[in-house]
Amino acid sequence: MRKVVGGLFTSLDGVVEAELLPQPQEEEWTPFYADMQDFMEEAINEQDAVLLGRGTYQAWAAFWPTAPAELPFTGFINPVHKYVVSTTLSNVEAWQPTTVLTGDIRQTITQLKQQPGKNIGVHGSLTLMRSLLEWDLLDELNLGVMPILLGGGRRLLNAGDSLKRLQLVRSKATTAGGLLLTYQPARS
Repeated sequence: MRKVVGGLFTSLDGVVEAELLPQPQEEEWTPFYADMQDFMEEAINEQDAVLLGRGTYQAWAAFWPTAPAELPFTGFINPVHKYVVSTTLSNVEAWQPTTVLTGDIRQTITQLKQQPGKNIGVHGSLTLMRSLLEWDLLDELNLGVMPILLGGGRRLLNAGDSLKRLQLVRSKATTAGGLLLTYQPARS
């Protein structure tokens, strides 16, 4: 059975989305991003489909089709099959192959996991990732922990979200002091 695998960058204080995240071109972050690139490439080599939320899909559809070919993610994200979870999006013709998922999303994703193939990635799409965690449909979570404290920004979970227990299945320290972590849900 296929796995649904999420991937996020995070600060030490748990911020996964902020305006002040360091960019790869900043010289001090080059060693961290070099290690992270290997981690990311390993994950995407094990995927043949991605799940995206509407907002991430629309932002990425405006960028990735014309992104520089030398960016490692470009060669993956453009040809891979994209499944977009949305109740309002109707036109995805501009960035194919893409399918809009509607209706009972939990059941649809469960059915996707039962189809033959590689893993299904979840990149960005924070609201979708929260839902997948709540529905117990996220099989693995890859975190690139940057050695910074941001203080503000969006976090993976919101106040009031359900407790989720995870077990560490892989870890690696980066040369720049970050961590590359892989967790799976701790199922009883």
